Amino acid sequence: MGSTATAQYSHMGRRPQQGNLLPSIGTFDYRTSSAPPYSGLLTRSLSLPWRPGTFYRSARVEPAQALSSSTMQPMSSSNYLNNIDNVKVPPIFPSARQALYTRYTPKDWYNAQMTNYLASDKIRSAAERLRSDAIRLAREKDEQSFKNNSETSKRLGERINDIEYWKGELEKTKDKMKRKIEDVESKRREVERLLAESEKPLRIAQENLYEREKRQGIDLVHDNVERELIREVDTIKLCQQKLRQMLERLNTQNALNRASLHELERDAQDKFRARVLDSAAHNIKTTSRGINFYEGIENVDNTVSVPETWTRYTEENIRRALSEISQSDELLNASNQLMAQSNNDMWSQWNHVNVSLENRVQESQVAKNKIQAHLEKILQEIFDVEQNIEFLKKTIADKEAFLQVAQTRLETRTRRPNVEACRDPAMHRLIQEVHDLHAAIADLHGKLRQEENAVQHLLRTKSTLEQDLAIKNNSLFIDFDKVMGIRRTFTINAPEKSAVTSVTFSHPRGLITA
Repeated sequence: MGSTATAQYSHMGRRPQQGNLLPSIGTFDYRTSSAPPYSGLLTRSLSLPWRPGTFYRSARVEPAQALSSSTMQPMSSSNYLNNIDNVKVPPIFPSARQALYTRYTPKDWYNAQMTNYLASDKIRSAAERLRSDAIRLAREKDEQSFKNNSETSKRLGERINDIEYWKGELEKTKDKMKRKIEDVESKRREVERLLAESEKPLRIAQENLYEREKRQGIDLVHDNVERELIREVDTIKLCQQKLRQMLERLNTQNALNRASLHELERDAQDKFRARVLDSAAHNIKTTSRGINFYEGIENVDNTVSVPETWTRYTEENIRRALSEISQSDELLNASNQLMAQSNNDMWSQWNHVNVSLENRVQESQVAKNKIQAHLEKILQEIFDVEQNIEFLKKTIADKEAFLQVAQTRLETRTRRPNVEACRDPAMHRLIQEVHDLHAAIADLHGKLRQEENAVQHLLRTKSTLEQDLAIKNNSLFIDFDKVMGIRRTFTINAPEKSAVTSVTFSHPRGLITA
């Protein structure tokens, strides 16, 4: 019932309060604290030494909530705990002294027990529901985490497959582009080689024109050979101009091809790095080493594309590369046609010049032969005329001897005396003979002058023929030895057959095949 402060057992050690004292209802936080000692229900005066004049605690404890059926209805653990926190315990004030040794009534004790039982049941039920909810939430979040991780791994795998697919397409296109660049480069070298090879035929044609300018006299004619040589020079220059334009186009196309290849290589390299990083991310597990927390990393957005633009970028690179490959194919076909056409034009014109030159050589040779024949005739005629002149001179000398005889006879008969100096028939005959001899000698002298004039004409003709023959020999030397000699030292391949052109040239001493 109580004792004084001087009681012997009051100095003994305190007994444990957990088994005897009831927990407080209004001041206990069930979420953050452990069960407080029951001493919180007592006022400060009860801890004082007992004195008769000390007030007593009220024996009544009114619950904050009615113990009705509504109180026992289930509610969520969080709401219930909130309601438990709001339970108010009425203040206990010391009331008037009802009994000397009485602090609580049995009803108070019973109500306190029932209140504690009900609170314990409610708190336990709420804790059970909270535990069940926590376990369910943990399982749901665990399943959601595994599902999210699986879905993320699946999306990463799909992304890796997409990267692998487009990287494979890029590699295929790169290989095609590299082969096409090599083809264009090879064709460019062929065009350069053909352009360099065309310089020699051009130089030969120009040298042929320069050599033929050394012709003399009437042979310095604008003949078919000269026209064909000029046409050959124009043809070669035109082919060179077209080849230079094609060479420039090939260089430009290869520059575009290399630029496209650079884009493909950069895109493929980026995809390789992205595949490595995505593969590394795909292989990261909860048991992997090196995983760590990165606060706010989900808010960092350093992306520069979306799947549509990402795919479109690679498609544009591949489409551009395929377009450049198609243009390269067209340019290669055009280059092949141009080279074949240039070869055909130069080869055809080369043959035309050779044929015209050979015809011209034949004409010159025929003219030379005719001149030589005429010159031989002229020489023979000169010889005959000179022989005839000698004959006429001898004949004139013979006639002069007869004239001397006749004149001497007349002079002798002029010395006849007197009447003996008769104009007899002998006189008449001598006189007639002298006249006839004078006429004959005069005729012979006239013929002699004609013969001598004929000799002069023949000599001038001979000189002309000899000069013309020298011109023809010079022309033949230029056309055959110089022009054909230069052209014989150079061989040009026939188009599409790689055959060396063969032209047969005639020569006074026989046939020469070049």
